Amino acid sequence: MANRDRNKKILLELAKQPDNNRCADCGAPDPDWASYKLGVFVCLNCSGTHRNLPAVSRIKSIRLDFWDDELVEFMKANGNRSGSAIYEKEVPAFYYRPRPSDCEVLREQWIRAKYERLEFTGENSLLQQVYTSGVRELVLWKKGKDNGHFQKRKFVLLLEDFTLKYFNREDESKGPKAVISIQDLNATFQPQKIGHAHGLQITYLKEAYTRNLFVYHESGKEIVSWFNTIRAMRFAYLKTAFPSASDNEILPRITRSYLKEGFMEKTGPSQREPFKRRWFVLDAVDRKLLYFKNQLDAEELGVVFLGTDKHGYSVRESSAAGARSNKWKCGLAVETPDRQFLFMCEQERERREWMEALRQVISTPMQPHDYTTEASIRRRR
Repeated sequence: MANRDRNKKILLELAKQPDNNRCADCGAPDPDWASYKLGVFVCLNCSGTHRNLPAVSRIKSIRLDFWDDELVEFMKANGNRSGSAIYEKEVPAFYYRPRPSDCEVLREQWIRAKYERLEFTGENSLLQQVYTSGVRELVLWKKGKDNGHFQKRKFVLLLEDFTLKYFNREDESKGPKAVISIQDLNATFQPQKIGHAHGLQITYLKEAYTRNLFVYHESGKEIVSWFNTIRAMRFAYLKTAFPSASDNEILPRITRSYLKEGFMEKTGPSQREPFKRRWFVLDAVDRKLLYFKNQLDAEELGVVFLGTDKHGYSVRESSAAGARSNKWKCGLAVETPDRQFLFMCEQERERREWMEALRQVISTPMQPHDYTTEASIRRRR
C-alpha cells in the first residue's frame, strides 16, 4: 500500500528541482500540480486546461491528492525537461510562449498545441505551415471607429509585400479599407479592454501617428493562430530588415506587451489649461508615452518620446501648484528637452507605478533607431 506522506514528500522534492520548479507551460514559479499522464509539473492556472484534456493529460495536486507508488515513479522518471524534449522539440522561433500573467486563451492554446495537436514534436510539421504561407485570410469581428459596434471584416496577411489589409466587405473588388505595413505593426491580447475573451488589439503607424484596431474571433484557436501568423510575418520582416541581428535580438521586437496602461489627467504646454482625463500607454520598446481620449480610441491624441537622462529626460513628483481643474492630486512631471509635461494620478500607488515605469524607460540606453523615432516625433510639432 502506498505511503501517502512519503509520496507527498517525494513529489514536493521533485517539484523543487531546477527543471521542475517552474510550470512546464507558462513558467510560473513553484508549481504544485502535475500531469501524471504526461509527467510534467504545472501551475494552478495551467492545470485547469489540462483537466479539460482528459484524453491526453490527467492532473493531480501534489499537496492535496493521493498518489500511488507507480505514479510517483512515473513522475521521477520524467519531469519538465523530458516533457519539453518531446513536446517542444521544434517550436518555431516566432511562436509565442505564454507567461504567467498572460490571458487564458494564450495559455490554453499553447497547451493544446503542445499536447493535443502535437504541433512541435517534429512529426506534424504541416500544422506549422499555416503560419508561414504566403497568404493568410481570416474574417474577424472589428470595432467600428465611430459607432463602436463590432462588425465582420475580412483581413488578409500578405508575406510578399509584408502587409495586412482589411476590407469593409467580403467583396474585394472595391479595394481594401486599409493597407498596413507589417514594419510598424504590433499585436497584443486585450480581453478586458475589448470585452471579449479573445480580444486582440492591433496597433500600427499611419503617417507617423499611432492607430488601433480592436478585433476578436469566436474561436480561441483561430485568434491565437492569427496572432502567431502576425508574429511569423513580423519575424520574417525583421530578419530581412536587420540581417546581422540574432534571433535573441529580434524576438523582443516581434510583438510586445506595453509596460503600463491607465488613466491620468493631462494639462497643456502652459500648464494653465484645464486638466482632461486621458488613457495613456507606455511602449517601452519604442520609448513612447501615447495618450488617447479613452482606452478604445482608434487614433492617438499625442505622444511623448522618452529619451535618457543624459539627453535631458527625467521624471519627478509634482505638486502642480497653480494648476487648474485637476480632480486628481497625485502629480508627476516628465521633463524633455522641449517642454515639461504635467500629469495627475488618482492615487499615490498609481503615481509610484507610473514613475517607476517611466524611469525604467529613461534609464535604458537609446539604440540607433531610437534617434530616428525621436526626430520623427519632434517634426510633428
